[in-house]
Formats: sequence, structure tokens, C-alpha cells
Amino acid sequence: MTERYVLDLQEVDETQVAVVGGKGAHLGGLSRIEGIRVPAGFCVTTDAFRRIMAEAPSLDDRLDQLSRLNPDDREAIRTLSAQIRRTVEGIAIPGDLAAVITRALAQLGGQAACAVRSSATAEDLPTASFAGQQDTYLNVVGPTAILQHVSRCWASLFTERAVTYRQRNGIDHRTVHMAVVVQRMVFPHASGILFTADPVTGNRKVATVDAGFGLGEALVSGLVNPDVFKVRHGEVVAKAIAAKQRAVHALPTGGTQEVAIDSRRQEQPALTDAQVVRLVQLGRRIEAHFGRPQDIEWCLVDDGFQIVQSRPITTLFPIPETGDQEHHVYVSVGHGQMMTDPMKPLGLSMWQLTAMVPMHTAGGRLFVDVTRRLASPASRAGLLDVVGRGDPLIRDALETVLDRDDFVPSLPDAGPGGPPAGGASATIETDPAIVTELIERSQESIAALERDIRTKTGPALFDFLLEAFEEHKRVLSDPLSMQAIMAGMEATWWLNDTLQEWLGEKNAADTLTLSAPDNVTSEMGLALLDVADVIRPHSEVVAFLQGVEDEGFLDELAKLTGGAEARDAIEAYLDRYGMRCVGEIDITRPRWRERPTTLVPVILDNVRNFEPGAAERRFEQGRQKAQKKEQDVLSRLRALPDGDRKADEAKRMIDRVRTFIGYREYPKYGIVSRYFVYKQALLEEAERLVQANVLPEKEDIFYLTFQELHDVVRSNQVDGPLIQQRKDAFRSYHALTPPRVLTSDGEAVTGAYRRDDVPAGALIGLPVSAGTIEGRARVILDIAEADLEAGDILVTTFTDPSWSPLFVGIAGLVTEVGGLMTHGAVIAREYGLPAVVGVERATRLIRDGQRIRVHGTDGYVEILP
Repeated sequence: MTERYVLDLQEVDETQVAVVGGKGAHLGGLSRIEGIRVPAGFCVTTDAFRRIMAEAPSLDDRLDQLSRLNPDDREAIRTLSAQIRRTVEGIAIPGDLAAVITRALAQLGGQAACAVRSSATAEDLPTASFAGQQDTYLNVVGPTAILQHVSRCWASLFTERAVTYRQRNGIDHRTVHMAVVVQRMVFPHASGILFTADPVTGNRKVATVDAGFGLGEALVSGLVNPDVFKVRHGEVVAKAIAAKQRAVHALPTGGTQEVAIDSRRQEQPALTDAQVVRLVQLGRRIEAHFGRPQDIEWCLVDDGFQIVQSRPITTLFPIPETGDQEHHVYVSVGHGQMMTDPMKPLGLSMWQLTAMVPMHTAGGRLFVDVTRRLASPASRAGLLDVVGRGDPLIRDALETVLDRDDFVPSLPDAGPGGPPAGGASATIETDPAIVTELIERSQESIAALERDIRTKTGPALFDFLLEAFEEHKRVLSDPLSMQAIMAGMEATWWLNDTLQEWLGEKNAADTLTLSAPDNVTSEMGLALLDVADVIRPHSEVVAFLQGVEDEGFLDELAKLTGGAEARDAIEAYLDRYGMRCVGEIDITRPRWRERPTTLVPVILDNVRNFEPGAAERRFEQGRQKAQKKEQDVLSRLRALPDGDRKADEAKRMIDRVRTFIGYREYPKYGIVSRYFVYKQALLEEAERLVQANVLPEKEDIFYLTFQELHDVVRSNQVDGPLIQQRKDAFRSYHALTPPRVLTSDGEAVTGAYRRDDVPAGALIGLPVSAGTIEGRARVILDIAEADLEAGDILVTTFTDPSWSPLFVGIAGLVTEVGGLMTHGAVIAREYGLPAVVGVERATRLIRDGQRIRVHGTDGYVEILP
């Protein structure tokens, strides 16, 4: 019985997290790797912790109270967690448990100095590092002191920081237990941290070593700047030696103290290059054992390295799996689709099955492998041109990779190149009937899908859907549709480039495209203003909507005065646009039709901020502005040498852009309309699986790929642990920032704007909608929490079409992601909003409520005092 309270590190491996916690399990695993030295020690197991917790029944009530607290209620968490810690520290360790720990200590040498270290069961996991959540005590001498510090480690499971971290990550306090590692203390000459992948760039081929004199606490606590070495392919490729003025040393009587370092030693490297290379070799061995990049704490003792901890680096973006050893360059799909959040497995696989090019997944995001297109000069030029017009940061990142001569192979020009710029639309007439025909074709195809899918269930549904995906791709790749999209985009580029050359005017197309016809996304924003017009006169309805929380509110509405008209107006809106939502390329995201409460705050903002008839007025004002601009441009052109020819050419392009630019938004509307039909059919299947007790809940299907779901429907059997594993992974992906460009070495290449025409301190981005506006920044990450006043400037990570209802009420737009032709940019131009997109870290650098100035013509944002 007593043996379960203590295990020697040599008896432990990484499968025993439940018994010895994350740190103990990793140390046990480390001690089994050939050539890796770990200081001798033992683990006080989680059984001991559970026994201590059982000694104080009052802890149960307090843990209940704790789990009910809001993670943001810092004061209440601080008070309650302190009470729990005091209670745990005050519990006397039962005699038999104390005797077992003391016996294990005698094996280490009874009066030997030890490190006493917390090791929680939810710590150093692949998906959550919990680094620094619990406590470590160094140089503890003698059994009495060690038992006291074991109690402190148990109590440290309830530090304010650890409690808040668990609440935010949805981890139940009762499911986490605390083991304690007791190891013989080492007194190093130097110590530090080794990352087996570069923690900044993510490059898996570059290891980084941070080193300082004495104990590692000096580095971890930020007391000194470390020496930093970078090692690639077994050699030091970069180093920066810091002036290390202080170190932490152990005291003979126990505990540690800061000491000053002799001025002659301060600038000496803590390690020689040969030692750094040897350390990295050990790190590679550890990385191979655990199967992923590691963050390793090391000590140098008498010219030998001892490893005191290793944990996964959780901040690295995963690399798409290819199964080969070749170099690959990947471009993020999410940055082009305005959706950089992680997607669930069903969402990823549905997009892959309906996309026009093969896509790879990593970190819950989609990527396209562009290596072959970069490898041949002709396709490379076309790719860089198209990408550069859309997002200059992606172009710059790709050029950065190309500058490394050895990374992208060179292929002859026979590689698969894109169509030559301008070639795709050369044959199409400027005829509005083309757009009308394309929209009708799309609507007919969707109507046929809705009709034919009704009778399909079980495996037959999946066979039907695979055929529907082929039709989906056929509609998307319709040559006429592609030509119409390209015609609008190329006319925009022509107008911007040529009018700048002829008239010295930047981004003239931004005004010329105001209120262009047939733009389903801008119509969606204006249509919600019309809904507000129906609701505004009925104060009872407005009051009711202000308190709405339940998705069934539309049925309740009809009981109020004016409620029936309000409900009909919202229902009609949902019939046309209810398939849309934020992040709509992920089929698993809740649609407005499924969650109509999402629209309520936007409707209420419209009721408050606008007068009746605003939609029609807005559209008409835009149309007149565009018309006036056209007359102005043409008359100025006619005054130039060869002016009649120039004016005729410009007029032809203006007509072309107004005919086709609105259609740019339609294919996405078609995709999302089809998606909603697929989703409803799949959820009906999920409902059957729930009825048959195959699945606990419908939404579990979102964590399976399309093919896996097909198999479940065929076999009526599901892999429950796989779904749980996918849920945990999905949660962890939220913490990762997807890179615009990613290499097969794991390097995230961000790209930069190469510009010197911007005031100091301004945030640089891409100018996508002309004009300058000053106003209050509203940093909004969730459309449901939008609370906008007229004149506000929306600052967010990305906007897809579902955000356009907010655009009618704002004065300007700043986003972190986006390009010249992405949805936010197109709609900003439609509504005449100055907009700058692709502003790195905008939502972190601009604070909610700050005054900012958006330079939509020149592409930068100033934060005003």
C-alpha cells in the first residue's frame, strides 16, 4: 500500500502522467534515454496528494465555489484560492506517508540538498504547457524542510495564476492532481534553456540555446539577459554574448541568493561553441524520443550536461504532413478567405473536397503547396503578381524564401503555370446580361440540389453528396464565371494604374465602384437597414429585442404589437441571407438561420443610429458620387494630349468595372448557400446517430472528416476517444497564429511592407479604399458583441461577408488580414469607407476607444494622442 506514495524516477516513464504528473513523467522518460543524465530523485505520487485532500472535507465545498466563479473575477479567485492554499499547507502529513518520503530521502543522502518541484497532472502536455503555473523550491536541506516544501507544492496547485488558467481553458479543478518531484540538487557552473526548434520563427532545423552563469533561476526570472546561440546542422550559425552582471547561487545552509559576477567574467560566454553543439546533439536525442520539438532546462556540471526538465514547445505552428523529405512552401488559405480561425475537421475536409486545388491541413488551418509554381520562372512570375496584388505581405514572404538559393528547386518552364495576366477575360463583352445569366445558373443549381437531396439518407446521402461536390466545383470553375470575376478585377487594376499615370490620382477605382449593381454582400448590409425600418416604430418590439437571449425569440415576437411585421421582416432576411455567418467557410460554424440572436445587436444599432429610408439613400448617394467621379475623370482626361482616346478607354473600363465588380461577391454566396444545404442533411444524419445511441450529441460529427462520418453512418460505430482527442486539439489550435507563408522546416515567414513614405510610429497596411477618416477605434473580435456609434472605426482581425451589416454604420475599417480584392475591401469601397487591411497585430496595437486616423489612400493608420 505505502509503495504507491513514492516512486523512484528510474521506475517512471511518460505514460504515467496520472501518477507522477507531467514533470515527473517527462523526467522519468528522460532518465531512460541513452546518454542523457538526470539528477537522481523520486516522485511523491498523486495518491499522496489525494490522501491529503481527503484529510480536509471542507476543501470539497471550496472547490465547488471556485468552479462557479467567473475567470475574470480576479478578487474572488485571489481570496478563495489563498484560503484553499492555507488549508492544504496546514494539513499535517500522516505519519506513515512522512515515513515513506523520509526513507526515500535517505537513499539520496539524508542531509543532501534537494530541489522540490511541483508536477501537476495537467502540465507539460502537448496542447497546454502550464509553464510556470506551479512552484519549484531549490536547495532545500533536511527531512523537516523537505516535507514542508512538499506541502507547499501541493498547495501551489491552487495559486491564483493556476486556477485562472484552468478556468479559462475549461479544465475542472477536481480532475487535476499534484505530484511532487524531489531530486538531488546540482550546483552548476552554467545553466539555461535549449529550444530544439527556433521559438521565434518556428524553424525546426535551427536550435536555440540560452545560457547564463550559476542556476537557471536567473534567466527564468529575467534577472539577466542570457547568451544566445543558434545552431543549424551541427554548427553555431549565430551568437550574441550578453553582459551577465548577476547570477543565482545556492547557499550552504539552504536556499539561494543573487551574487554579482566579477567584471572580468561578465562578457565571457557561459558555454564554448563546442559545448553548445554537444548540448544541441543531446537535445536532438531528447526530441527524437518524445517525437516533437522540446523546451529543455539544462545544467553544466564539471563539463557534463545534466537535464532537469523537458517539455513540448506548444507555441510552434504544426507542419503539414507530406511523407517526403523534400522542401515545400505553403501559402495560407485563411488569409485569402478572410478566416484565420481554426476550423473543425468536418469543416476542413468539406472545403478540401469542394476546392479547386489540393489543400493541406495543419493547426486546424488550410494551406496550398506552391513549391512547384515557385520552382519554374514563368509560373513564379504569375503567382507573385496575383498574390502581390492581393496581399503584399505574402508576396514579400515568398520572395524571402526564394532569396534562399537552396530552398526552392529550379524547374524548367513546363511546370503548371497560371493563365497569363489579362488572358482570362480578354474574350468577354461588357454586358450586364452575362451577370444576370450567371446568377440564374447558380440559383438553378442550388434549387436542384435542395430538391434532390430531400430523399437521400444513410450511405446513399454520402454517395449523392460526392456527386454534388463535383457539381459544386463545376459551378465554381465555370469559365464564364471566372472571366466575369477577372474582368471586374482587371478593370479595377487598369483604372488604378492608368489614372495614377495619366492624372496622378491614387486609387480612383475606389470611388468609381461605389454602389455597383448586383453585389449580394453589400445588398445584405443595406437589407438589414430595411429590417430596422420595420422595427423602429414599435417601441415594445425594440424593448423586447434588447433582452433577447433565446434562439426561439422569433415565435415570441409575434405576440407583441408590431411583432408580426418585425418577425416577417427578420424571417425574410434569413430566407435570403440566413446561410451566412462569421467564418462561413467552416461548415460547422453556426449560421444566422441557426442562431438568429447574432443579428439582434446589429439590428438594434441600426434602429438607434439611422433614420428611416437609410438603405435607399445610402445606395443612391454612392451611385451619384460614382457618377460625379466618372464625369470629373473623363473631363480631366479630355483636356490632356490625345485626351479623347484616353477618355474613351477610361469610359470603357469604368463601364466594365461597374458591370462586373459586384459579381465578384456572388460565387462565395453560392458556395455558402450550397454549404447550408449540405449541413442540414448531415445534421439530420447526426440526429439519427444520436437516436441510435451511436453519438452522445449531434455536434460531435463536426470532429470527424467527411469520410470518417461516412464510415460511422455505414457501420453505426464511432471512435469516442478520437472525437475527444480532436476536441482537445481544436481547443489548442486557438492559441496558434497561422502564418501567411509556412515552409516544410516549420518556419513561419511573415513578410514585410518595404515602405519609407509613412510617418514614424504609424501602422502600415494595404490601402484598399480611398479617403482619410479620424474617429474612435472599436476593437471588435466577435460580431455579436458589436456596439457601434455613428462615426466609429471598426478594428478587427478579419472580415468576411457576414460582417457587412456592420459596415453600414461605421466610418472606416482596419483589419489584420486582407487584400485588395477580399470581401472587406470590396464592401468598404462599395460603401465609400476609408479602409486599410493587412495591418499586422492591429487588434493588439490599437486599444478599444483610442482615437485613430485611417489613411485609406496611402495605406497606414495613425494612433492619435
